[in-house]
Formats: sequence, structure tokens, C-alpha cells
Amino acid sequence: MTQKRPKKRLNRYIVLTGIGLQMGITIYLGAQLGKWLDAKYSDNKVYTIIFTLLAIVLSFYSLLRQLKNLDN
Repeated sequence: MTQKRPKKRLNRYIVLTGIGLQMGITIYLGAQLGKWLDAKYSDNKVYTIIFTLLAIVLSFYSLLRQLKNLDN
């Protein structure tokens, strides 16, 4: 029973590290998609702003879901 506890803690740290990486990649991809759409369809940066904010919201939603699952 004592062997499961350290392994469970290690798994939590790995998951937390992965969450930060996942958030960064999601926000980066959202910004890149917005930049591409701006270059193709718009003269201003409206798509970049919209897709970056959308990626931030989605990454925080994903963060909260994963932390809730980690707590169980």
C-alpha cells in the first residue's frame, strides 16, 4: 500500500506538467490560426484577437476539467 502512494504523487506531477504544456500549445495554435485568417481575410488583427481569446478560454476550461478529475 505504501508503494502506490509515491507513484500516485509522481503521476500527478506529470499530469500537472502536461497541463501547462497543453495550455501553451492551445493558445499558440489559436493565435497562429488567427494570424493566418487575418492575413487571408482581414486588414486588422480582429481574427488574431478572437482566436487567441477563444484558445485561452478553452485552455482554462480544459485545465479546470483536468484538475477536477485529478482531485478524484
